[in-house]
Amino acid sequence: MDSSTATTPGTPDSPAQDGPPRLTRLAFHGPLSEARAGRMVQRLVASEPRSVLDLGCGWGELMLRVLDEAPGASGVGIDLNGEDLARGRANAEERGLGGRVAFVEESATDTAHGPADVVLCLGASHALSSAEPPLATAEALRALRGLVNPGGRVVLGEGFWQRTPTATELAAMWPDARADEHLSLGDLVDAAIEAGFRPLWVEAANDEEWEEFESAYRSDAEEWLASHPDHPLAAETRAKVDTQRASWLRGYRGVLGIAYLTLVPVVG
Repeated sequence: MDSSTATTPGTPDSPAQDGPPRLTRLAFHGPLSEARAGRMVQRLVASEPRSVLDLGCGWGELMLRVLDEAPGASGVGIDLNGEDLARGRANAEERGLGGRVAFVEESATDTAHGPADVVLCLGASHALSSAEPPLATAEALRALRGLVNPGGRVVLGEGFWQRTPTATELAAMWPDARADEHLSLGDLVDAAIEAGFRPLWVEAANDEEWEEFESAYRSDAEEWLASHPDHPLAAETRAKVDTQRASWLRGYRGVLGIAYLTLVPVVG
């Protein structure tokens, strides 16, 4: 997701420097379509936010789009990936938003930034808790409750099991994948309510969004491999992308979902 990983399980960083370009074909760092993002932004700006906080922001594309549509708002994006933050700063300057947004290289844990009117946490709940999943999700939701202003909005992008994975599927996923690692969608929404929210909007990435994301995630590397088959980094790159693709196609495809919950804090 926009974050880092906020990375989807099984999708490690691409090889460095003189290897393939990194994630240039992704608008968002997660399975999120332009159409869904547009609807999400309109729901958020309807509350007339003055401040936006993006946790595990990556290059902060969704935050920038909110700021585009809410000219009175300012934003802060937090992430540990300096390369992604630099991309976000460049994008902000190009769109005339540089004076209204800061990209900060630091951990989201116990952040001093916030509270804010809009808080985004897309695929980055792990940055808000040191607990093992799925307890980390509940702890992250409680942290998010403390980071949003009264009457504000939180958008949580979070993994959930669409169905219980089989042992074969788990073995094909990321290392040490467990059947209890994620909640169901219903249990995820219940956890948000227990943390002090009401679910304004519940939606999940569809198959087309997943396919677009997974293909675009590796597309730079695949094209580079086709034109640099004998490069010193080719074997390493080929092994990584083949492992990533297999993890998706043989492991979590149709099993792992990504929910986008737009949440409103309960007064009191």
